[in-house]
Amino acid sequence: MLKLSVVVPFYNVQTYAPDALKSLELNARDDFEFLLVDDCSTDGTPELLERAARDLPGAVHLRRDRNGGLASARNTGLDAARGEYVAFLDGDDWLAPGHLARTLAAIEALSCDFVRTDHVQCTGRTRQVQRVPYGPESVVAAPRRGILPASRPTSVDYPYAWAGMYHRRLLDRGLLHFTDGLRTAEDRPWIWRLHREAESFAAVGLPGIFYRRGISTSLTQIGDERQLDFIRAFDQVLSETAADREADLLLPKAVRTYCAIIAHHIGSIERFEPAVAKNLRSMSTAALGRMPQDVLDHAVNSMDLERADRLRRLRRRSSQATAAVEATAAAAPGAAA
Repeated sequence: MLKLSVVVPFYNVQTYAPDALKSLELNARDDFEFLLVDDCSTDGTPELLERAARDLPGAVHLRRDRNGGLASARNTGLDAARGEYVAFLDGDDWLAPGHLARTLAAIEALSCDFVRTDHVQCTGRTRQVQRVPYGPESVVAAPRRGILPASRPTSVDYPYAWAGMYHRRLLDRGLLHFTDGLRTAEDRPWIWRLHREAESFAAVGLPGIFYRRGISTSLTQIGDERQLDFIRAFDQVLSETAADREADLLLPKAVRTYCAIIAHHIGSIERFEPAVAKNLRSMSTAALGRMPQDVLDHAVNSMDLERADRLRRLRRRSSQATAAVEATAAAAPGAAA
């Protein structure tokens, strides 16, 4: 068995793919494989990947039949992975030389299910190290310890799949695949499931991944309908957490995080296309109505005034819509019969 499989999805990133591929070359070993997944790119990306499959040791070029988004592309790579360990990289990011070997040495020394690593956020020429929001470093713990408290950022708020390494037993248990079709926030149900169901993890530092922010092709910069998949992603987080044996303990964190993301998007609603903005309001209002209302009350009341006000206005919309429906039903012929 190979020691490590690295899953790298690409979609229309011909400008940035050479940096990713060069960094893989500087991390290559005889027992590593690089699964380069082309998600039906329409630019020059496929040609770059074909060349890499010939020249880059361990590289395999996988072509999807149709564009499915990041979650589906990662799943294509996972289905082909042969390594004892799995890691991820996105096609517009890059690695420091030797980063994969250092992370592999850390997870093997700790003998845990997965490790989480720091990363370097790159915006233009600015570089800033982002730390895993979990206290002890290189100390193995139960992953559930990385979920709470609800009142501050924790490991489930650091969802980046590429910021870590994962033992194959998680893949065999079905814990590394993503929800097919999610175009954004695909890593939120993924990280929550990992922390609920895996048995051991550790934070190890090692900021050797360079995460490119603010590029025009990134989905986070595009205000179209795909952005609204965060609703479906967080609905999944809530439903799966509600079924957990510690639902009463964990739901406040899930609800508060969902509310924070809704408030964030509502606060920057002007960047969305008009029709998408309208859907964002209506879908967010409906999402708040689906949450456990007592837990939602506490979450909203614990937030700063600006975010709380946005959420309360959405809740009022929900109450007004419900009242209007009830009034229409009461006025209908035969309603009192």
